[in-house]
Amino acid sequence: MSLSLEWNSELDEDIPVNWIEKLETILLLTGEMEGIIEGEVALSFVDDEAIRELNKSYRGLDKVTDVLSFALTENDSDEPTIVFNSEDWEEAPDGVLLGDIIISIPRALAQSEEYGHSLEREIAFLFVHGFLHLIGYDHQDEEAEQVMIAKQEQILSQIGLTR
Repeated sequence: MSLSLEWNSELDEDIPVNWIEKLETILLLTGEMEGIIEGEVALSFVDDEAIRELNKSYRGLDKVTDVLSFALTENDSDEPTIVFNSEDWEEAPDGVLLGDIIISIPRALAQSEEYGHSLEREIAFLFVHGFLHLIGYDHQDEEAEQVMIAKQEQILSQIGLTR
């Protein structure tokens, strides 16, 4: 078994196949770097309204954000409980569902323009950021944030998506 990516888009625009292939590469590289060799990550591309509703429902923040991560392996009492169908668990490789990453494409587009890089690079950044959250990284303080930034940049440079 290995790491796998299941994705869907709630948008009318097509997501280029080569972007998905890069995200799969990011998943494998990050997994290798972190010693995670199997599991499934579910990725959804949504609009600003959908991510705002999720942010409001699960985090109590009524605002648009760029990426949300919902780890299924955490057991932190401060995090919302995510209920999923038991049949979904059986469909994942060896029953290992790592979690969900939700990316707002309109927000990613705005940020790519703001930062002066491609939309592909911004989506890749948001994906690796979300995946690091799924496997336990956070940025609650300056030191933890610097660790995440270094890991994100290391992966993105390996696949040629630098700023």
